[in-house]
Amino acid sequence: MVPRVVGTLAAAVLVGLGALHCYWAAGGRWATDVTIPKHDGAPLFTPAPVATLLVAVLLYAAALVLLGRLGIWGRWLPRWLFVVGTWTLVVVFGGRVVGDFQWFGLFKRVTGTPFAWWDTWVYVPLCMLLALAALFIAVREP
Repeated sequence: MVPRVVGTLAAAVLVGLGALHCYWAAGGRWATDVTIPKHDGAPLFTPAPVATLLVAVLLYAAALVLLGRLGIWGRWLPRWLFVVGTWTLVVVFGGRVVGDFQWFGLFKRVTGTPFAWWDTWVYVPLCMLLALAALFIAVREP
């Protein structure tokens, strides 16, 4: 019961994040000033709409992986796909928590920017919760 609740909540968060990325891919501007690190006031990179849409698709796929691991979705697919996928989510979101040791993550060197604040107080904790949710599901589900 508890893994299903945790997994469903994590999947809902991932779907919401996917929707936000679709909004950005369509040209939406809300919150874009704090979603990409900046150096000397200029964004480090400007993601193309197609790349942003790809991130949305991956977030939706991550939600389906969690739901599939719980047996809520995709029962016709091989079980190993969801087992490997769930562990992949643990690694990916855990890696995002650790960061690149420069711009984002727990060990970033660049602080004092709006992005760094959001990264410290929102993005890293959110990724940590998603990594822990995936880990919980990975070890609790047979």
